[in-house]
Amino acid sequence: MTTQARSLPKAAPVTVVKAKRSLGARLAAGVSGGLVRVFLIVVGLFWLVPTIGLLLASLRKPADMSASGWWKVFSQPSQLTFESYQKLLENSDITGSLVNTVLITVPATLLVVVIGSLAGYAFAWMEFPGRDWWFLGVVGLLVVPVQVALIPIAELFGKIGLFGTVFGVILFHTGFGLPFAVFLLRNFFAEIPRELLEAARLDGAGELRLFARVVLPLGGPAIASLGIFQFLWVWNDMLVALVFSKSGTQPITVALQTQVRQFGNNIDVLAPGAFISMVVPLAVFFAFQRQFVSGVMAGAVK
Repeated sequence: MTTQARSLPKAAPVTVVKAKRSLGARLAAGVSGGLVRVFLIVVGLFWLVPTIGLLLASLRKPADMSASGWWKVFSQPSQLTFESYQKLLENSDITGSLVNTVLITVPATLLVVVIGSLAGYAFAWMEFPGRDWWFLGVVGLLVVPVQVALIPIAELFGKIGLFGTVFGVILFHTGFGLPFAVFLLRNFFAEIPRELLEAARLDGAGELRLFARVVLPLGGPAIASLGIFQFLWVWNDMLVALVFSKSGTQPITVALQTQVRQFGNNIDVLAPGAFISMVVPLAVFFAFQRQFVSGVMAGAVK
């Protein structure tokens, strides 16, 4: 049997029409390119110039700092020395203020984190009379400026014997750090699935065990973010320390401010002291950078 091949009609050529991108889409594509990344790196390097300058200035002798700028070390590396840091360690005012700063910052941070976590869990998952009204009161405390409470609390601390003590400064920082802590952690804990908590309760977990075994591990990023915020605020604070501390209890910020009054005589102490005061919170931030980013982005994607 012979078959005749039938001629099939040729298909019409398919023309692909590219959608014309808008101006915004083209700008977005350009922004995500390598040129912008290079620009951001350059901006970041310029942003670090004051930090690098302070470090190099702290490694120079007072005579060299008075004669030229810190950039002179690139042409004369022999100017670099650790004599200023050695003299700093021999200054009892600076070393004592560093110890006071640690004694103030660490307890004030831990108290805010612990109390804020417990209160945040209570406002999120525990039923008690007036819970929502109490939480609104806590949120309202966020708008109260620190300056409003300086004089009344100073008078109160003077009457009860806490004025000028490290414990008084810790209490002030703790009191003003708690509203933000409760607000942040309550909103984070409220995002935890209810089914997970109910399953733990069915297994016989009490409130404290539920908080320690379930809520705290899940709230780690938010708690780390809160800890970093509180640590940086207390470590870098000078206003509260100026009002509530005395010569024997002043932190590093107040000690450096006192040294500025005699700038011509102790310039070799100011530069290393300022650098140490700055590098400690930077080290804390970079140590918990991953948790900080996770806590800030928590709740952005559901």
